Parts: sequence; structure tokens; C-alpha cells
Amino acid sequence: MTVPTQAGTQDQSDLGWSWRTLYGRALEWLVFVLMIVLFVEVTLGIVFRAMGQSLSWYDEVASIFLAWLTFYGSALASFKRAHIGCPELIDSFQPGLRRWMAIFSQLLVVGFFGLMAYVGFQIMPILTTDFMTSLPDVPMSLVQSVIPISACLILISEFDELFRLVLGRPCQTLSGH
Repeated sequence: MTVPTQAGTQDQSDLGWSWRTLYGRALEWLVFVLMIVLFVEVTLGIVFRAMGQSLSWYDEVASIFLAWLTFYGSALASFKRAHIGCPELIDSFQPGLRRWMAIFSQLLVVGFFGLMAYVGFQIMPILTTDFMTSLPDVPMSLVQSVIPISACLILISEFDELFRLVLGRPCQTLSGH
């Protein structure tokens, strides 16, 4: 089925369920689940501490879930094009140069997250011998896997935006479907 998008172009998808929609929904659910898990974990920590039975792993696990929420939330922000940027700087250029500056800027973002993913994956084997302090059965490689995984998730959105810029299409957010 052909579904018109907000920009007036045609999107070949079944009832608007393109890979972008599915990807965006998956990121939203991931962030939502992490928020719920963090809320439950913190609530349990408070309840047990109030009962005088502090959980030994509470603080360390809460900080890890907060970091995971931050990294995966960044992937969602990248998908929605809601991350920190300098659109005013790009918009200050003449129309002909504006597109090329946007592409250059996008290439810098892709390069940064590509490097972050590469280094993150290079560090993973080094962390296999380190374990969490309060939960010694949980390897730090699992804890720190959020760095290269979220970088790859961000790269998916950033490459999509780069292709849109190269093809001269406007940016599309989740609400644009």
C-alpha cells in the first residue's frame, strides 16, 4: 500500500509500518522498559532500606540502569532527530551551501559514533575478566556493552539521515509517518 507522508512524498509501506516505524517503536519500547525496570529497582531499594534490610547491589545496579537508559535514550533521540545540534549554524549558510554543510555535519556525527562503536567493541574482550562488585557473576563486558550497541543503534538513524540529505529529502521524524 502506498501511504503519503507529511512531506508529500510516497512511502511504500503497509499502513505506514515501514522499517523506520518499527525501528522507532522498538527504541521507544526499549527505553520504556528500562524506565520501568529502573523505577522498580529504585523503589525496591527504598523499601528494603526503610525496612533496615538494604540490598547490597542496589546502588551499583541503579547506576548501571541509569547509564543504559541514557545511552539507549540517546539512540531514541537520534532517531527522532531530537538530539543536540546546531541547526542555526547550518541554516545560516546560503541555500546551495546549506545542504553540503548539513551533509558534512552528518558525516562528522557518523564518524564519531562509528569510532565509538569500534572502540567499544575493541574493549569488550578486555572486560570479560572484570565483574561487578556487588554481583560478582555479572561480567563488566555485559554492563559496558551498552556503549557499542547504542552507538550502532545511533548509526542506523544517522546513516538514514545522511542518505536523506544526500538524496535531497527532508528529515523525517516518527511523527512524520
